Amino acid sequence: MGAQSARPCVLVVEDDPSIRTLLTTALTAAGYSVVPAAGGRDAVEEASRCHPDLIVLDVMLPDTDGFAVTRELRARGDYTPVLFLTARTDIEDRIIGLSSGGDDYVTKPFHIQEILLRIRAILRRTAGSPRPPAEQPPLRYADLSVDRERHTVHRAGESVPLSPTEFRLLVCLASHPEKVLEKQEILLEVWQYGFAGDTRIVDTYIKSLRRKIDRADVPLIHTVRGVGYCLRLPREDAR
Repeated sequence: MGAQSARPCVLVVEDDPSIRTLLTTALTAAGYSVVPAAGGRDAVEEASRCHPDLIVLDVMLPDTDGFAVTRELRARGDYTPVLFLTARTDIEDRIIGLSSGGDDYVTKPFHIQEILLRIRAILRRTAGSPRPPAEQPPLRYADLSVDRERHTVHRAGESVPLSPTEFRLLVCLASHPEKVLEKQEILLEVWQYGFAGDTRIVDTYIKSLRRKIDRADVPLIHTVRGVGYCLRLPREDAR
């Protein structure tokens, strides 16, 4: 919880006054304590001051961008969940944002109810940051090792740094090796959306995860068109 209130505290970072007011009003009415900020520097300062439970962060800010803000927070050891608001439609921009440590994103224009649903889902899955029992062994497939207790990943013996959401996605795939998982199934397990969420976020995170996990000679994450994704060896290497 935020240090200043028994209610969950949300830091809203948005330079457009009308959108900032809309978000502040809606979140306050929904029972959140809201701290508004208009720029990236203010966001970093407010995050250090009020220790929010979640940050709603616009990507395009006047003094910097939301991706840089997130990278700075992570470098400081601040892993507050971040929900990006973005008008950018380029998939590369979204991958950059998620790789910087973001937990989710919503594209503009947005419906306020979608924001509320995303916030609830993020807070639900990050509340208390529960750790699995120590007796759970690492998940292993081919030369991939995923240690759920230590939150570490290795491929061919080399450490692979992942964001918390990328890690949850890889755990989901590695827990069901060689099984094709539907996008909605992944959305429910990783993002814990109890509604028909936009599965494009799954596609975006898969692209980001592939850049870190896959090797050109032996890719492990495969697309099953029209269905979803699967962790498996290429067919010629399958045993």
